[in-house]
Amino acid sequence: MTTRAQGLARLHEFLPRAGLLYARDRNTDGGPTDRANISGLSPFLRRRLITEEEVVQAALARHGRISANKFIEEIFWRTYWKGFLEARPHLWTRYQEDLGAQRRALESDGVLAARLQRALDGATGIACFDAWIRELHELGWLHNHARMWFASIWIFTLRLPWQLGAAHFLEHLTDADPASNTLSWRWVAGLQTKGKNYLARAENIRLYTAGRFDPRGQLDERAAPLPDDGAVGNAIALPPRERLTERRVALLLTEEDLHAESWRLESEVIAIAGLAEGSRPARPPVAADRFAAADRFATEAMADGLERAGAHFGAPAELLATEEILAWAVSTGARELVTAYAAVGPIADALASLRIGLRARGVRLVELRRDWDEQSWPHATKSFSKLREQIPGLVESLVLGGLELDRG
Repeated sequence: MTTRAQGLARLHEFLPRAGLLYARDRNTDGGPTDRANISGLSPFLRRRLITEEEVVQAALARHGRISANKFIEEIFWRTYWKGFLEARPHLWTRYQEDLGAQRRALESDGVLAARLQRALDGATGIACFDAWIRELHELGWLHNHARMWFASIWIFTLRLPWQLGAAHFLEHLTDADPASNTLSWRWVAGLQTKGKNYLARAENIRLYTAGRFDPRGQLDERAAPLPDDGAVGNAIALPPRERLTERRVALLLTEEDLHAESWRLESEVIAIAGLAEGSRPARPPVAADRFAAADRFATEAMADGLERAGAHFGAPAELLATEEILAWAVSTGARELVTAYAAVGPIADALASLRIGLRARGVRLVELRRDWDEQSWPHATKSFSKLREQIPGLVESLVLGGLELDRG
């Protein structure tokens, strides 16, 4: 079972390597049977089965600031991507529009469809890429370095639309995050940082897979960045934090945040529901087993989150489909439905529709934003270096100060 307890156990197991050993070895992809050099915590952090604060606090307690610095920076990379997309939600809209256009093009372009299918079947003849697509399908996971190589080969060697690759990752990864995924693919393509693409190189792959793969002569190592799409644009400000005003509320759990016990709610929770869908895209018509790892992780994580929330708040907790949430919320008699703030992505889209329906029935949807996001995201609107400069102060305030999500 995927649980918070499992995430905490993995954190405890990895902590001895979260210092200088992590900084030295993190880029090596030893394959699916050798993951000792990386934490594997991202699926748990993605759904906040465990929180960034407790991971950073544990790393600091074990290694101190200097030795744990690289590991802590990696925790903030996910925060950075989320903050960047939150400030530019139009990039998510643009990606969805372009993805729809690319999928429609497949219907009339048999050559492109055949090339795509070879890639998805792991039949490109590029041994490393074919191994990674099988690993993705079977385990719902790829090493971060392998994700970069994979995306680069997809875009520049196989000449496939990046949006289709990003969608495939979003459908299969257990830690799939709309911001990290969309913006990382844009970065590899040379669209996120204008004119600077990431090229997978055979020597780099040979070196950091310890010789398991050596695609010499098979990769385009001179490809130019994709043409600038002009989509990045300017940042917008975060919306103001919302506040609870009612004494009795209903609570909605989504896959954005499954650690409701750490929410400091002064209101009484009278009923709890979990959104059964939302973060996972609609499945294309392929074998269900390709999605088994990602779907199983999400389903089990939600079940664990509901069980813990029900026990903590002493309220009945049930799993509901998206179309059932509105009627359930009204039936509870609560005038406010509280949930964790959903960053830009499918869940935020679902909540936006729910908010309209609830308002028409006299129920207010209140999204509470954690201090981690509230304080970090405003520094994530430009380059990562801007956020990096703020990390010491953020750690002092968020981790050493012991702050948690509250009512605002």
